[in-house]
Amino acid sequence: MDTQDLLRKVSRLEGKGYGAYKDLKGRYRFEGFDLFIDKVQADPFAPPSLFRVKIFGEKAQLPAWAYANLSRQIGLENFLAHVAAKEAKRLTKRLGTGKGGLILVHGPGQEMLRRTAVEISAKGDVELRFFVGLPAAGRRILAKEARRLLLDTIPELVRSLFFRHLPQDLLKKFVETNEDADFLRKKLKDLGLIAFVADGSILPRASGVDPRPAREAVPFKAPESLAVEIELPHRGRVRGLGIRPGVTLIVGGGFHGKSTLLRALELGVYNHVPGDGRELVVTNPLAVKIRAEDGRQITGVNISPFIGRLPFGKDTTSFSTPCASGSTSQAANIMEALEMGAQVLLIDEDTSATNFMIRDARMQALIAKEKEPITPYLDRVRELYEKFGISSILVIGGSGDYLEVADTVIAMDHYLPCDVTIKAREVVRKFPLARQKEVESPFSLPSPRKFSPQSFPKDRKGPRAKALDLILWGKERLELDSLEQLVDRDQTNAIAYALEILAEKLSQGQNLPQAVFSLRQEVEERGLLRLCPLPRGDLADFRAFELAGALNRLRSLKTYYG
Repeated sequence: MDTQDLLRKVSRLEGKGYGAYKDLKGRYRFEGFDLFIDKVQADPFAPPSLFRVKIFGEKAQLPAWAYANLSRQIGLENFLAHVAAKEAKRLTKRLGTGKGGLILVHGPGQEMLRRTAVEISAKGDVELRFFVGLPAAGRRILAKEARRLLLDTIPELVRSLFFRHLPQDLLKKFVETNEDADFLRKKLKDLGLIAFVADGSILPRASGVDPRPAREAVPFKAPESLAVEIELPHRGRVRGLGIRPGVTLIVGGGFHGKSTLLRALELGVYNHVPGDGRELVVTNPLAVKIRAEDGRQITGVNISPFIGRLPFGKDTTSFSTPCASGSTSQAANIMEALEMGAQVLLIDEDTSATNFMIRDARMQALIAKEKEPITPYLDRVRELYEKFGISSILVIGGSGDYLEVADTVIAMDHYLPCDVTIKAREVVRKFPLARQKEVESPFSLPSPRKFSPQSFPKDRKGPRAKALDLILWGKERLELDSLEQLVDRDQTNAIAYALEILAEKLSQGQNLPQAVFSLRQEVEERGLLRLCPLPRGDLADFRAFELAGALNRLRSLKTYYG
């Protein structure tokens, strides 16, 4: 079908009930692109209709160098989604009731992720997936407005993605920024690093709810003793702070940038858009932020390396509770991360359970060890690294006992890092610990868990993302606010779809890591659209840790032994 077929179909709909819009489903040939109407909303107030366009490569004329490898392709796709999102917002005009006239493209935030809003083929074809609110007065179709929307406005959106109309300098920046960040992250191991923060980076954000860079922030600069240099494909030679494996402390006075640096490192598992300020802050992709999470569900987690001998003989080798304390939740969060292969643990003292992090000499003298079930993180952190190669980066503001176990100590002073490792060792010698180490048995990594098929809600709609930090699944609410490396609502959308597939794999007897990594492999090979029945433009890539983290917060979860 072509534009004339679409025109005739729309013209016949004037004044009809909204449901008649379903006759428009199908594929239509325009000059230079095809329009697909994949799903039509049920009424003007329902979620908008699913649309996509396929722009032929000879019309888009994108330069082949811009998608010559996967890094460049993802940078280009994010750039085109950025352009299309701005253009869609400009073209949106309210038409009638409900969502009529809406054109919505899910562009990137501060992070560049593989997403379904835009996909570029090997031949340079561009597929743009977006959402449209079809116009109506009440629940009666406005055919004239629909005709202008479909035959004039959408082609205008499409033309904005032709190479000759694009801001080409910004295109180049997106592509090169993404490739440089990928190159740098892949080089971390060769450099003997787990993280890197380039000189000149802007780490502070505009506010707690605005992730853009702060306007008057102090540019980052590495101390000479911790500086590393590397040659990047596009940026050239770059100098910055290199964080090596082991135990690294970030210390300093309040409001001097300790947590800001840690936050940048935890989001360094992602690439960032040009102008974000953290384009060259990269972290080992297997780094996981850990915090206390009072009240969370825990199911069958072996927390015994940290917590044992609970009152009334409660088992901690397969610990379950519907309402965890700060210490048990933090122990579970660590063990769940290790179950999924975490190599770096990121911990901020401010969001940790105090009794999980440290028990000082005076408290040891007051309460005998046989009365205290918690083995503090302080007494496990070196063992984790020396026995298993699991590094820790910790923000410490009040517990000097951690100086005893640190390999590197970075002090933040007015948002600038200083290497105080030598001074910290002098402090340790001058003020030796009076406390006793409280380890009764060697640390062991957790065994993979299996879950009963009865664990998963039976709901024909399946899991649905309602916010960045909330998924509804039947009557269950999965609260994800403590998964701090979840940054984009489209990631949550994708995780919601993935949970149902994950449940099928777990119901067939796979353990959690097997099921998660099997699903991740399918996504890498077949794309994010493998997760859902229709092509849609509101999915973004996610890590294994956040998918497993969402499942771990399902309150109906039941461990399977067999």
